[in-house]
Amino acid sequence: MSHLQPVPSGESTPEGTGVTAPLPELLAEYLRRSARGDEQAFAALYDATSARVHGLVLRVVRDPAQSEEVTQEVFLQVWRTAARYDESKGSALAWLMTLAHRRAVDRVRAAEAVSRQDTSFHQNTQVVPHDSTAEAAEASMESRRVRSALAELTTVQREAIELAYFGGYTHTEVATMLDLPVGTAKTRIRDGLIRLRDAMGVGQ
Repeated sequence: MSHLQPVPSGESTPEGTGVTAPLPELLAEYLRRSARGDEQAFAALYDATSARVHGLVLRVVRDPAQSEEVTQEVFLQVWRTAARYDESKGSALAWLMTLAHRRAVDRVRAAEAVSRQDTSFHQNTQVVPHDSTAEAAEASMESRRVRSALAELTTVQREAIELAYFGGYTHTEVATMLDLPVGTAKTRIRDGLIRLRDAMGVGQ
């Protein structure tokens, strides 16, 4: 087996093909080989995508040290679950970024939970006001509605919405991550928002 080189500039030559492949195809190939336990392919995948993954994680988590930890957790998850990647449902980069976003959000939620526990511990009263309980219940119901509505979107629309509105990326950045023209990315985000609004019954 020949040595796989890191991706230098958006395209390279997959092993054994003798032809130049664009970055999306190359990353998909690296994932397939990683699923078979190919450590060189995984190293090349890491070199090609770790900066983008860390950038997304940092935007969500904010804390540099924790972002480094989460980024490593993401790639550990990729190594363990690469076989779950389905090329028919989206690009390899989009799959990676989705994993990164979910794990980053989980870290933020865990930190918020600890903060809430600390605050609760130091409160002088054990009585929870009725209005606070109602607000918490309403927020929980709203979160479920959003998750349910997102599930009704197409895969490409959901990817674009998650990156733009949960990851905080611009339309141009979303287009780059999903390997799309900017106009196409904007259309997916717009159409996704329309379907999301309809699914949640907003404005009805």
